[in-house]
Amino acid sequence: MAGGEDPGRTLLRHTVATLAYRAGKALRGAPAGFATFRAAEGVRTPGEILAHLGDLFDWAVSLANGGHVWKNSAPLSWEAGSARFFEALERFDAVLASGTASGRLDGKLFQGPVADALAHVGQIAILRRLAGAPIRGENYFKADIEAGRVGTEQSAPRLEFD
Repeated sequence: MAGGEDPGRTLLRHTVATLAYRAGKALRGAPAGFATFRAAEGVRTPGEILAHLGDLFDWAVSLANGGHVWKNSAPLSWEAGSARFFEALERFDAVLASGTASGRLDGKLFQGPVADALAHVGQIAILRRLAGAPIRGENYFKADIEAGRVGTEQSAPRLEFD
């Protein structure tokens, strides 16, 4: 592999970039009041899910650095919560790219915070549809996604559909 990165780490970083791309679609352009939309009693609001996403990647950074620090954060505004999530995702990817995290953790990092985050981004997408503000579907196979692109700036969709 180029740069000495192992295949497991390469796949994990691509998965994190895929998460960033899909999260960007789900988070961008949310209507006013969406953060507090409640689909049913006992269901997290999108703002609560977004706070949890930030917590997941704060935790992931801690795990990748050999710690195990978890906290439950209160929801922020939609914009601030989105920025927090992407900043944590960038910190996590930076640790993965640096090679300082043990490769033995890659599977655990995937099965814990990364897989959980993929599920929660899907929840936000479903809640957008329920709230009357669906995101457009897309052929994600054709999406321009690359390891390391994990911030708010993502490529434009290549093939969206209704």
